[in-house]
Amino acid sequence: MKLRKAALTDGDAVLALYREAQAFLAAQGIDQWQDGYPNRETFLADVGRGESWVLEEGGQVAATACLGLGREPTYDIIYEGAWGTEAPEYAFLHRIAVSGACKGKGVPSLFFQELERQARERGLPCLRGDTHRENKIMQRVMEKNGLSYRGVIYLEDGGERLAFEKVL
Repeated sequence: MKLRKAALTDGDAVLALYREAQAFLAAQGIDQWQDGYPNRETFLADVGRGESWVLEEGGQVAATACLGLGREPTYDIIYEGAWGTEAPEYAFLHRIAVSGACKGKGVPSLFFQELERQARERGLPCLRGDTHRENKIMQRVMEKNGLSYRGVIYLEDGGERLAFEKVL
């Protein structure tokens, strides 16, 4: 497996992963990503910021995630808890989608390892992420990768998410 920054030419493959993830979440009864998000515009914005990553297996895009460095505005206020550090900048992971053919192979951990590597290189003090309250799989993935539950954040559209953090 090879992890690399996404290129515009990866768009169709990434969109297919988003659709697969949306269908998987719907089948689990989770309303996360059921409103057309993420989509092509999301992918293009992530690529434009240099934050879109893909994992290739056998020459095919098998997973994608947004690895951000800096500040995520929806993390400015946390409820029912607190961040472990008051860092003005940090590393964060969004929009992870893994092909069903790769599930169970530890793919999300590869994204978290890369995010942690980038954070350490830049002297950032922590990794952050969030997920839907019903997305137990992603909650376990974050905990498996050393992130601890910290509280609740709210998205720009008002959606509630559980917030996780790993202090480096």
